[in-house]
Amino acid sequence: MIEGASADPAPVGHDPAAAEAPRLQIALVDDDRNILTTVSIALQAEGFATRLYTDGETALKALLDNPPDLAVFDIKMPKMDGMELLRRLRQNSALPVIFLTSKDDESDEEAGLELGADDYIAKPFSLRLLVARIRAILRRAEPLVPGAAPSISPEPAPPTLTRGRLFMDPARHQVTWAGQPVSLTVTEFLILEALAIRPGVIKSRNQLMDAAYPDDVFVDDRTVDSHIKRMRRKFKVVDNSFDAIDTLYGAGYSFTDG
Repeated sequence: MIEGASADPAPVGHDPAAAEAPRLQIALVDDDRNILTTVSIALQAEGFATRLYTDGETALKALLDNPPDLAVFDIKMPKMDGMELLRRLRQNSALPVIFLTSKDDESDEEAGLELGADDYIAKPFSLRLLVARIRAILRRAEPLVPGAAPSISPEPAPPTLTRGRLFMDPARHQVTWAGQPVSLTVTEFLILEALAIRPGVIKSRNQLMDAAYPDDVFVDDRTVDSHIKRMRRKFKVVDNSFDAIDTLYGAGYSFTDG
């Protein structure tokens, strides 16, 4: 295990009041030490504290004994892979988790989400995308901590969105359908939001990719199709007749719920 470095000592003239708020803790679990170091440096530059682990067995005990605010798991690791780590963690913890998956391995994505991962990012990945996903998931998870003071920098809350039976709260990444909660990953939420903002308007796959991913991240058409497929399946759990996401073959998708 490699423990992440703590915050540097306060320089002369440092305002002690500014140091009262603890930095959010992100646990990184990956057997690739280069990835651990690179991601840790990037997250610390964004104001997070990091805790690093090179195998799932060591990470599991640490995550249960002293939970961080969020964890990022690689899937393929020795001793205990990310799938087993998440399965055991979910027996006792609702800790927010982002999976790092192999590129184009949809089976990894499906299995991770079914086990309770909050989102996944395919390798090779953009550090900017990872930071954005971490911040979005922490905003969504924050109300679950009773009495917790807001730890994400305050910014104007985006307006909620209501389209027929669909209700979306972008500030908390919460979705309901006919009053029933639907659990979407951050990526799924952003794609659905892009569709629901303008009902009936067809959005191409490129437009949906632009809504869900930064400009420097390449994803192929199949990735968007996979997200749509999973979203439909999740909505059908609460409403078996759900058909509000329409496909126009060769053109894209649209949202309609009259």
